Amino acid sequence: MLFDDCLIRIDQLDFSYDDRAILKGVAMNIPRGKLVAIMGNSGWGKTTRLSLIGGQLKPSRGALLLDGKSVPDMPHAELYALRRRMGMLFQFGALFTDISVFDNVAYPIREHTRLPEEMIRDMVLMKLNAVGLRGAHALMPSELSGGMARRVALARAVALDPMLIMYDEPFTGLDPISMGVIGHLIRRLSDALGATTLLVTHDVQEAFGLVDYIYFMSDGEVVARGTPDEIRASSDPTVHQFVFGEADGPLHFHFPAPPFEAELMRERVDA
Repeated sequence: MLFDDCLIRIDQLDFSYDDRAILKGVAMNIPRGKLVAIMGNSGWGKTTRLSLIGGQLKPSRGALLLDGKSVPDMPHAELYALRRRMGMLFQFGALFTDISVFDNVAYPIREHTRLPEEMIRDMVLMKLNAVGLRGAHALMPSELSGGMARRVALARAVALDPMLIMYDEPFTGLDPISMGVIGHLIRRLSDALGATTLLVTHDVQEAFGLVDYIYFMSDGEVVARGTPDEIRASSDPTVHQFVFGEADGPLHFHFPAPPFEAELMRERVDA
């Protein structure tokens, strides 16, 4: 599917950690105002993609344009200003443990604006109310359940009404009820803000019920793309194995290693 109005354009992008290639010739177009998932097996660049978009990492090769501007080529001041228009929900929430719920949500507002405290107070309470936690504003993170902490992190991610919201495994470690609540909030806030939303997740059932479009990663490359129905019907064996949770297929449980018997015999000889 081709999108006419894209917030993010990625073309022939490579990225490596030392000699290990993580992303290889990746091309993606993320349309404005849509909720897009990046899925696939672990260790092949889904979360790395978010770090590249946010400018924490730079690609080895290729183009990455956000709102028409090259993120890898931005000077620090311009990149810092661009991040004001991004929201990020980190895996497990990543709340600041030594400050209250209120101050966690207020942090990006205070960092990026010079608004008076009276206005910041109103904004924070509005965001907490949107996630159902206005009454918990005085609590510390240690007093929250896992699902509550994730909702506070979500309120912080949207504190500045960003044009782009990125979620890194937002459903990890949540019970089914909390997972459903977080999923509903992600969809509702994305629609209410008109934001472009990127969702990195392994949770097939939850993601397929939320997103508009999916990019499926394997071995550092995009191997499938499409709507949830198109991905579910994919004939690619890697995609099929992942979507239906099958034990046998191209994705192996064991990390590559020499034959076990040969390695045991070598250890005996060395001893």
